[in-house]
Amino acid sequence: MTPEDILSHSPRILTQKQRESYFENGYLLVEKFLEDEWLERLRASVDGLVERSRAVTQSDSVFDLEPGHTAESPRLRRVSSPNDEDVTFWNYVVESKLGDLLADLLGPDVKFHQSKLNFKWAKGGTEVKWHQDAPFFPHTNPAVLTVGTYLYDCGMDQGPLGVVPGSHETEIYDHYDSEGNWTGHIGEEDLKRVATDKAEYLCGPAGSLTLHNYRAVHGSEPNRSDAGRPLLLNVLSAADAMPYTYNPLKTKYYQQCVRGKPAKWAHHDGRPHLIPPDWSGGYTSIFALQQKEKSDAA
Repeated sequence: MTPEDILSHSPRILTQKQRESYFENGYLLVEKFLEDEWLERLRASVDGLVERSRAVTQSDSVFDLEPGHTAESPRLRRVSSPNDEDVTFWNYVVESKLGDLLADLLGPDVKFHQSKLNFKWAKGGTEVKWHQDAPFFPHTNPAVLTVGTYLYDCGMDQGPLGVVPGSHETEIYDHYDSEGNWTGHIGEEDLKRVATDKAEYLCGPAGSLTLHNYRAVHGSEPNRSDAGRPLLLNVLSAADAMPYTYNPLKTKYYQQCVRGKPAKWAHHDGRPHLIPPDWSGGYTSIFALQQKEKSDAA
C-alpha cells in the first residue's frame, strides 16, 4: 500500500499526527505502549530463553552467543524467531493491541515476516553499524516495518536505536564491500552521504515501542551501562508487500495475517532493490555478519 492509501483509513490506536510523522521521518517512538501484564509475561519468557542458553556452547540457528558466553554467565546477542520458541511472543503480536497499532501504519491487512530478540548485554553489548533492513529482505513495496519493544527502560548509555530522519525516502545503499562480500552495513564512502549526525536516538521507558520503515538508515551504539537491554523485534508488512528473497529466519508463522486478510494482488513500488546473498543454507545474525565472524551464512 502507499502512504496515501494507508492514511485514508481511520486510525485505531495512533493519532493522525503520529501516523503522518512516521511517513515523513521513517520512524516513530510510542512511549509506555505495553500494559504491565504483557510486560511481565514477555520478561518471563525472555528469562526462560536465557536459562536455556546456559546449555549452549556455540552459536546455532536459535542462539547467537556473544564472545565470553558461559553457562555461569550467559551473554546473548540474539535469539532468532523467538515467536517459535515461546508462544507468548506470538500471542503478543496477534492478541495484544499491537496489531491494531501496526494497521495504522501498514493498512488494515497486516502480515508477519520474522521475529528476533536482540540483546545488548551490560558493559559492552555489541554495536549495530548503520544499515537498512530492505537489503536483507527486499519486498515489492516499502510498506514494511520493524517494531521493537523495550522490555526494560532504555537510556542513551544502553545503546538505543538510532534512526536518520527521512532516510527512508533516499536510496538503498550497497551493503557489499568492493570485493563483492556481504557486510551487512553501509560502506564508509556511502555513509559520507548519510546525515548520521542528525540521527534521532529512541530512548524510552519499559513498554515503549520503536517503529522504523525498512528503508530507513539505523544503527545503535554498544551498551556501556550496568544494565542489559533486550529488544524484542517483529517485522511485519502490508499484505500486498511480497518478499523477493528467501527468509533465513524460519518460522511457522511466515506470511500469516495478524490483522485483516491476505492480498489478492501484489503492489510494486518500482524502485530498484539490492539483492542479498542466498541464505537458504542458513543465517546467524547481523552481529556475526558485521563483526566478520564465520557463520553458516558465510
